[in-house]
Amino acid sequence: MASNDAPPGTPTEWWRVDTATLHARKQELEILKRRADAEQNAILAEINSRGVRGCSGHSTLAALIFEDFLVTDKEASARADRVLALHPGPAIGGDPEPPLAPLTAQAAAEGAIGGGQIDAIIRTLARIPSTVPEDDVRAGEAILVELARRAGPRQIARAGRRLLDELDPDGKEPRNEDPKDTRPELRFVKHRDGTLGLKGTLDLETYARLKSDLDPMAKPHKVIDGVRDSRTQDERYGDAFTDYVRLKTTSRNLPGQAGEATHILVTMSYDDLINDLGEAHLDLVGPISATDARILACDARVRPGVLGTAGEPLDIGRSKRTVSLAQKYALTIRDGGCAFPGCDMPVPRCTAHHIVFWRHHGETKIDNLVLLCTKHHRLIHHSEWKVQIAQDGLPEFTPPAYLDPTGRPRRNTMHLRT
Repeated sequence: MASNDAPPGTPTEWWRVDTATLHARKQELEILKRRADAEQNAILAEINSRGVRGCSGHSTLAALIFEDFLVTDKEASARADRVLALHPGPAIGGDPEPPLAPLTAQAAAEGAIGGGQIDAIIRTLARIPSTVPEDDVRAGEAILVELARRAGPRQIARAGRRLLDELDPDGKEPRNEDPKDTRPELRFVKHRDGTLGLKGTLDLETYARLKSDLDPMAKPHKVIDGVRDSRTQDERYGDAFTDYVRLKTTSRNLPGQAGEATHILVTMSYDDLINDLGEAHLDLVGPISATDARILACDARVRPGVLGTAGEPLDIGRSKRTVSLAQKYALTIRDGGCAFPGCDMPVPRCTAHHIVFWRHHGETKIDNLVLLCTKHHRLIHHSEWKVQIAQDGLPEFTPPAYLDPTGRPRRNTMHLRT
């Protein structure tokens, strides 16, 4: 019986099928697999743009893929890179960020190219300097995509190196063979996909000091109920550096601007502030969401500037939050660290979160405050997780209905209280 004569659902007896049909069918299945991958990538891109990944506590798209699909860290990272490169990024104060490789995405949707070929293309495109005109970048991508229709990752990589030589003839600066004489440099950069980052060179002493400070902060979280920390090493160091910067900038011993302590200026319209809509403007960065503005304002030296309908400043608020030192001590005793269930983050890496938001006239008192680490602070602001102070005076958290339909409150038992 030929395979196309078998009733639906009947396993094909491939030993009965002629060789030509076997080859044809394996090619058909490869195209179907690639199209399915492309569709799944589009779904993941939409999830990423909505921020739904944060609802389950995942810090990155790669962490979501790692947890949900039970793949290796390396595969999860590669799949996340494809999603982010082939699809528009989340809209930040305007139109969505354009994809790094739109022509590659089209070929992937056709089923013409697969994972390894896609990776080779996006690696090349990511290395093209931002000074190269967009038309030249797209022309180069078109060449690589056309090659990928008939060649594998190794050939694409070789062609990519030739393309980079043409678009960036100067190449990388020569390596300094004597790192002891290296002059420290630091640049703030905006990548093609809209993300922000740093590029720097450190002298040996600064490198050693920074790594020594970050190493203990970048250790994996403890295993809770058999669930291990799903973050990659790079992600752990990223989170550690985020906390490190926050801790250092709250020090009164650091130099400030114009004689003031370190501060951040956030401006937004009065109507947006009241209605929880629109966007804010973060000094030195640009547009951010109203939600991100509230997160910054919870327990940081943030100076809020409220604007009228004509853009005139109506009020420039206090740059220092009103959580007192005594209240911080009380929260330390009560919460012992991040209060989110299963989190072992210590007190120094947590901030005080207003349970009833400051914007909603929430008071700065112990029964309206809870300590949260950076990750879970963002989770509370971005998701349907709820937090409240129970009758015994301790914080408890209720997960979204899709995570736990019973609505049973959860508590953190990681921090021992005496």
